[in-house]
Amino acid sequence: MVSIDLANKPHAVCIPFPAQGHINPMLKLAKLLHFKGFDITFVNTEYNHRRLLKSRGSSSLDGLPDFQFKTIPDGLPPSDIADATQDIPSLCDCTSTTCLAPFRDLIANLNSSSIVPQVTCIISDACMSFTLDAAEEFGIPEALFWTPSACGVLGYAQYLSLIERGLTPLKERKLIFICNFFFGYLETSIDWIPGMKNIRLRDLPSFVRTTDINDSMLHFAIREIDRTSRASAVIINTFDSFEQDVLDALSPMFPPIYTLGPLQLHVDQIPNGNLKNIGSNLWKDHPECIEWLDSKGPNSVVHVNFGSITVITAQQMIEFAWGLANSNKPFLWIIRPDLIEGEAAMFPPEFLSVTKDRSLLVSWCPQEQVLKHPSIGGFVSHMGWNSTLESICGGVPMVCWPFFAEQQTNCWFACTKWGIGMEIESNVKRDEVEKLVRELMEGEKGKDMKTKAMEWKTKAEEAAWTATTGVSGSSSMNFDKLVDDVLRFQKP
Repeated sequence: MVSIDLANKPHAVCIPFPAQGHINPMLKLAKLLHFKGFDITFVNTEYNHRRLLKSRGSSSLDGLPDFQFKTIPDGLPPSDIADATQDIPSLCDCTSTTCLAPFRDLIANLNSSSIVPQVTCIISDACMSFTLDAAEEFGIPEALFWTPSACGVLGYAQYLSLIERGLTPLKERKLIFICNFFFGYLETSIDWIPGMKNIRLRDLPSFVRTTDINDSMLHFAIREIDRTSRASAVIINTFDSFEQDVLDALSPMFPPIYTLGPLQLHVDQIPNGNLKNIGSNLWKDHPECIEWLDSKGPNSVVHVNFGSITVITAQQMIEFAWGLANSNKPFLWIIRPDLIEGEAAMFPPEFLSVTKDRSLLVSWCPQEQVLKHPSIGGFVSHMGWNSTLESICGGVPMVCWPFFAEQQTNCWFACTKWGIGMEIESNVKRDEVEKLVRELMEGEKGKDMKTKAMEWKTKAEEAAWTATTGVSGSSSMNFDKLVDDVLRFQKP
């Protein structure tokens, strides 16, 4: 009887790129597939597996009989730094060149097991496209999950054209513009990209800002975009009405695209059970920040978080600190242990004294909960895609301070298309921080942005579900189509 059940049960292997912003949405997708009846094998790197056990407890990844965690090596040398994101270019290089063999062995071992079903599909981060070779070898479908925004993916898809048109790499003589990219060459307007007309070069994913024709990240993005054509399907964590023009531009380039977002709204609908206790934060949460927010008035608190990878200088931190202090607004600021470049975060005693009654500084937080809290009135964000979607789901407008990758693209769309953001200059000054935070929390533009953010919140909820009618939204229907048309594959 058991063997019959195993033979008929789908089994998905889910493998994220080994960074926080990629692990989070992949785990959400895995939970949704489990709820749909799939066995799940979730594959972390050994390094991140250890970090998860450290942050969440030694039994936190025990899983369930049909939701298990496995590991493969990442190919990097052992590191003495146990609580920081690894170097991204190095990860991209090592995973793409060393991880296929251990991943192939993992699939073979799962298929030889008598206690789990045969692997019937692979859900892989698009930045881990070496997995396509394994899927083809085992004769099973693979969906590639592009975890950035659709607009970010479209930006990466332009890299080859940008090289052909001579727009990247930057010529050596144009280096003088890089330090202050609000002027000069990076202000070049680009009018030939469907879905993002008149975007500037500086608003495209940041790996174009190189003078090296052999730049590893430039060519990594080109390679992963090209390999996407081999997938059975493409998944993007967005919803149709939010990025429709961009999705229309992407569709001819890729296999069928399934927009499933925001994934957190789907996961919120899963009934309480053991899966609720399986988390993906690589730093230890500080739940006391929710209690602190409970003590604050509606729309009164500024949330500040620069994500899981961004590193800033000590001087930038000081400018931000005094800008927040001078705004006179309560704020919750997430200060990761590795946030400051080359040193620990040290605040001036005067800053701590002035803000002690209206600030909370913690190293990590349950951000989805935070941004849905009624006391949050604005978000100072690095514009990572997970943070952007979480802000949308909370109806929270943003001050945008993008750093790298597609964060610049998300910022441009938030400020010029979606109406929910204001950009801060990269050379941050306290007066500008104070001004923008005040405008965000009490100005006319801030009020307009709040209205727009609430409108997008409603549309996001409609895409995931419609509570009043019980009718599935576009993302819910797309998820069902993905499962039925691609992932519930049965070998003949």
